[in-house]
Amino acid sequence: MNRRDLFKIGGLAALGAAASACGSGGGSSAATQLQFMYWGSTFEQKAVEKMLRQFEQKKPGTKVKALFTPDEYDVKLNTLVASGRVPDVGYVPMAMSFRLAEQGKLVNLFPYLKKYPQLSGYLQDAYLWYGQDKLHGVATANEVELLWYGKQAITEAGLAAPPADAASAWTWDELIQNAYKLTLDQNGKHPDESGFDPKQIRQFGISSSITYGAAWYGFLRSNGGDFADESGKRCLLDSPEAIKVFQNLQDLIYKHRVMPGPGQLAATGDDVPGTNILLKTKRVAMVIDGHWSLLDMNESKADYGIGVLPKYGEPFTATQVAGASAVFAGTKHVEEAVELFAFHNDPRYVDLYKQGLWMPQEKKYYEDQASVDSWTKNDLHPPEFRTAVVDFARDHGVPTFGNRIKNMSVISSDVLTPALQEIESGKRPAAEILKATAPKITGMLQGWQHTQAL
Repeated sequence: MNRRDLFKIGGLAALGAAASACGSGGGSSAATQLQFMYWGSTFEQKAVEKMLRQFEQKKPGTKVKALFTPDEYDVKLNTLVASGRVPDVGYVPMAMSFRLAEQGKLVNLFPYLKKYPQLSGYLQDAYLWYGQDKLHGVATANEVELLWYGKQAITEAGLAAPPADAASAWTWDELIQNAYKLTLDQNGKHPDESGFDPKQIRQFGISSSITYGAAWYGFLRSNGGDFADESGKRCLLDSPEAIKVFQNLQDLIYKHRVMPGPGQLAATGDDVPGTNILLKTKRVAMVIDGHWSLLDMNESKADYGIGVLPKYGEPFTATQVAGASAVFAGTKHVEEAVELFAFHNDPRYVDLYKQGLWMPQEKKYYEDQASVDSWTKNDLHPPEFRTAVVDFARDHGVPTFGNRIKNMSVISSDVLTPALQEIESGKRPAAEILKATAPKITGMLQGWQHTQAL
């Protein structure tokens, strides 16, 4: 998504030099030296560095060097691991986190849960396990998929705002009906009107990724489907429930003509503009995207609203759409590193929650009114945020499959993504593609990652 676009910085040599200079407690200073490695936007950089300074104030005698690494993060982290110059604490790409844990490269945090009560109060799906009582980290933030819309486009179409509570969620048919009214060609005609020109659409009614799993996983679950069976060893994308979802998504582009297809939002070949730009320019009226878009919405002063996702049966949304955070086994200061880990995504010390980039992982921030207000009761969170986001995530969230299926990165790159791209191209029906793809994925599946209750 847009916030995950990376900006260029110095090369790996500079990062390696920093790691060598002060990683794992090196150096002649009497102070305990830690490193915190992370990616993100420049805004995230500012917030994280502020958090690290607060940690230093809370922990006199401890200094933390920030290793801001927004470019080629996985490549650089893999190189540091291979050279034995790992940071003490940091972000880890989700699939990589499981691999590093199994290789003994990450600290098992399970013994520290009692010592740091905050860590034991997380949402159940936030924990990343690699075996019984083996906890290698947590998802850094709890991000969910939502329905964003431009208020002006909704008003000009004479429509009521998309529902902001799950009980009133649109059905799929209602989504299509409203998307028709919000789709306009250069002459102001809708797709169901005579003379509509599908090659000259100035405003699409809806945009939703077909190739990004978190965007459609809520629909899949809402229609009674899933990516894999309970064993995690048989792919279910060829089920009638899954086929219906993907055919419906394809139909939004080619049958109903209310959603942009490949290249229709990026005529120059550049990346598709962020959701905030699409809504602000009225290129698209509604977009399915992650909660993290809130930061860009506010910074760009877009006139937006938030709704819950459309439903088939019970409404659902994908949760835990984030990378991992972990403590590296190479640290010479395990206790201090674990303390920094417990501190680094605490809403009391990190502005990213109030500013709209992150959602908390502790359960109290979804259940206790004062705690909910502490991060949502400000001008940067719209009035509907409580029901459309907090309540929706708590009561209708399902952890995205991409973080929970073993071997997912290989499955995605080799089989799943090419199949989804073909569905997006419209060259063949979804059923034909998925019936050929599901057996291939089944042959690669190794089961779900371990989970356990605290």
